[in-house]
Amino acid sequence: MRLKLLCSFLCSLILWAPGSGQGQKPASRTYVLKAARLFDGKSDAVVRPGLIVVSDGKITGVGASGKIPADAQVIDFGDATLLPGFIDAHTHLTFAYSDDYKQQRLDGLEKTIAERALDASVNARVTLMAGFTTVRDVGSSDYLDVGLRNGIRSGDVPGPRMLVTVHALGATGGHCDHEDGYREGVFGHESGPIEGVINGPDQARYAVRLDHKYGADMIKVCASGGVLSPTDDVDTPQLTQVELNAIVDEAHALRRKTAAHAHGAEAAKRAIRAGIDSIEHGSFLDDEALDMMQKRGTYLVPTLMAIQGIQEKFDRGIYMPPAIEAKARAAIAAIHLTFQRALAKGVKIGLGTDAGVYPHGRNAEEFHQMVDLGMKPVDALKAGTSSDAELLGLADKIGTLEAGKLADIVAVPGDPTENIRQVEKVFFVMKEGVIFRNDTAGLAH
Repeated sequence: MRLKLLCSFLCSLILWAPGSGQGQKPASRTYVLKAARLFDGKSDAVVRPGLIVVSDGKITGVGASGKIPADAQVIDFGDATLLPGFIDAHTHLTFAYSDDYKQQRLDGLEKTIAERALDASVNARVTLMAGFTTVRDVGSSDYLDVGLRNGIRSGDVPGPRMLVTVHALGATGGHCDHEDGYREGVFGHESGPIEGVINGPDQARYAVRLDHKYGADMIKVCASGGVLSPTDDVDTPQLTQVELNAIVDEAHALRRKTAAHAHGAEAAKRAIRAGIDSIEHGSFLDDEALDMMQKRGTYLVPTLMAIQGIQEKFDRGIYMPPAIEAKARAAIAAIHLTFQRALAKGVKIGLGTDAGVYPHGRNAEEFHQMVDLGMKPVDALKAGTSSDAELLGLADKIGTLEAGKLADIVAVPGDPTENIRQVEKVFFVMKEGVIFRNDTAGLAH
């Protein structure tokens, strides 16, 4: 087993070895980006006109404070809005989307690690081209997320900056036990902490340490059952209070943020008491859980696009196993009201989509999902920029357009504070001063 894991890890590292392909070039040019307006990620309105100066991969000036160097390349986008690069706090870039539930489960068994790594690189590129320059990737296997993150970081693979979890942690037979639903013995061993499956606080701490050892930027736990897992109820708690206490305590001691998959109220409350940084999904949260979150500053990452993706399958008559369908319909019926209650109570809300449950690249539709449920467009934009940057612990580097921050910048036509769906029309993407997409290159002069 140890040999198999070592081979998987080495395969990932070899596939994404620095220098193995044509990646992004170091950002050394100076740019001046102009547009009719600018949203800085923290204000309550856009400013006019928009101007950003970028040099050596960082923002050096914004608006009136931006002095235009003589050697700068000026790009004028006209009637458009400049924004911080978008952030998605809940993705699965190494998961291939499929309409076929059974095939999606089998892909991880039938495809080689190399094939799955290549698929993941395509998902990463599509996500970046949609304007998402940073993601938190909250569940993978075979160290694919670590390899993909490293390949992007070294410039060999185009994609968003990634914070990865290595293995999401959960109980035997729970939502994060990826051997769940298969016959006993098919894998030749019982899953354990090395795969993220724990029982008891000592194993919980051990699993956190293993994730940290093998490259985790954050720790994700499955505190409740899930919609798409085959054998559990969606809202039942799956980790005890002492297990969650151990996970969060160990993660925070290692300076790692934590996130809890939690559809049910009791599971969420246990995670909140443990000091979790965010609740993911939160379909069936009750008022007590939401009040606890508001008081403690715990984020809700509602992943509305996951529900949208499943609803679209229902609308197209795509088959799901009856037990999965029942859980999905219950979550769909609950999540929108829960989101509105969280909004009314002033719970911090971050943008996360559960990419992989719906086709990769549609991440920006999460903005309008939140606005459709009553969030102000400007607050939705903050959720996907400055609020997510705070949640990820990266607010000193990204999330706003300010001098000294990394030059993660996107442009969209028109004014997204007037029509939020403009964010789905990204035509310019810059990450750390490198232009990855410019559909108006002819405007540069």
